[in-house]
Amino acid sequence: MEQRHGEASRFASPWVQLVFGVICMAMIANMQYGWTLFVNPINEKHQWGRAAIQVAFTIFVVTETWLVPVEGYLVDKFGPKPVVVSGGVLCALAWVLNSMASSLSMLYVGAAVGGIGAGAVYGTCVGNALKWFPDRRGLAAGITAAGFGAGSAATVIPIANMIKHHGYEATFLWFGLGQGLVVFVLGLALVAPPSTLLAPVKNAMKRMVYNAGPREVLSSPIFWVMYAMFVMMAAGGLMATAQLGPIAKDFGLQDTPVSLIGLTLPALTFALAIDRVLNGLTRPFFGWVSDRIGRENTMFVAFAIEAFGIVLLSRYGHSPVAFVVLTGIVFFAWGEIYSLFPATCGDTFGPKFAATNAGLLYTAKGTAALLVPLSSVITAATGSWHAVFMLASAMAGLSALMALFVLKPLRNAHRQKHANDGEAPVELPSYGGPVVQK
Repeated sequence: MEQRHGEASRFASPWVQLVFGVICMAMIANMQYGWTLFVNPINEKHQWGRAAIQVAFTIFVVTETWLVPVEGYLVDKFGPKPVVVSGGVLCALAWVLNSMASSLSMLYVGAAVGGIGAGAVYGTCVGNALKWFPDRRGLAAGITAAGFGAGSAATVIPIANMIKHHGYEATFLWFGLGQGLVVFVLGLALVAPPSTLLAPVKNAMKRMVYNAGPREVLSSPIFWVMYAMFVMMAAGGLMATAQLGPIAKDFGLQDTPVSLIGLTLPALTFALAIDRVLNGLTRPFFGWVSDRIGRENTMFVAFAIEAFGIVLLSRYGHSPVAFVVLTGIVFFAWGEIYSLFPATCGDTFGPKFAATNAGLLYTAKGTAALLVPLSSVITAATGSWHAVFMLASAMAGLSALMALFVLKPLRNAHRQKHANDGEAPVELPSYGGPVVQK
């Protein structure tokens, strides 16, 4: 059914679908990356405590990620349109609920609704990109994920100003309605790849290397190694995403003016704007790099930079300029996980169930989110953010080593096994590059 709709649609073009997916991702980005701007204002009004308020962030990320496999299954079966349209409605409803929340329980309900909606949009757009670009998965997944990473960059200053002048309630309401409406409209134009457009690719490749269903994926050691690496990498970035506002306040930098690249802004606002841009750019950049030098090699470099950047932030982050620059480095070395892991998953397990399998892996982000409230607890117990920074740096360093010394050998053995079994007349190399005829 979805194939016929794709063929009939005027929007059935890989690049058109990619652009629409990127815009949809940008519209839901504030639900995660804009959250830190609301934490302090909510706490100042209701005095619920940061740790309790941050539980809402964890609920959002858990529901956003753990339901993606279900949403991916719906996409694989019915196409992207109904899933994204429904997601847009839920995203709008979530921020409307947040605007009216007079209790923690209502804030948590809004977070759950928003997580379901954002997961529907995120999982669909990434999965659709993997299907439309089977020979450039790293780049396509990176560009799509860039919408989520950089989507809030243009709205950081407007949101901060609106919270300051009109309150966080009005900001939740109007931005929520606007973002949800855009997702709803563009969702109507999303389609799955039609067989006529994919025929040249299929003819060139004869058949893909390997197509594993969700049950087989869950029994693969490769999946669980990637899952563990994803959890460790995502945990540090999510802590920074959720806690950047509180960190800046505790460092005494929230309203400290910083002048860089011809601009002067409060340190927190400046950091958020630069972080969002770099967090978006890193996804297609490292996706493109991984298409050429290898997924695992790219992971090692990026994850090592992340570990080093976090250590520097802990040591020098009390300086306003260093705070802005180093948080930018941390986000640049973190955001690529949302292109590298889906691309690696697609390379390893094939395109047929790409949305479902990538969704299963994406649940690692939800697992990592469970550590976000813990970061507030550790900080309260130790009196500083140092222990949290060191834990995040250690996890990034371990992930870098696992990429080269655990994941890479496992994937090489996996490819060789299926080649020997006669299941791979055409092999997609580990770097996800051009097809090599065997």
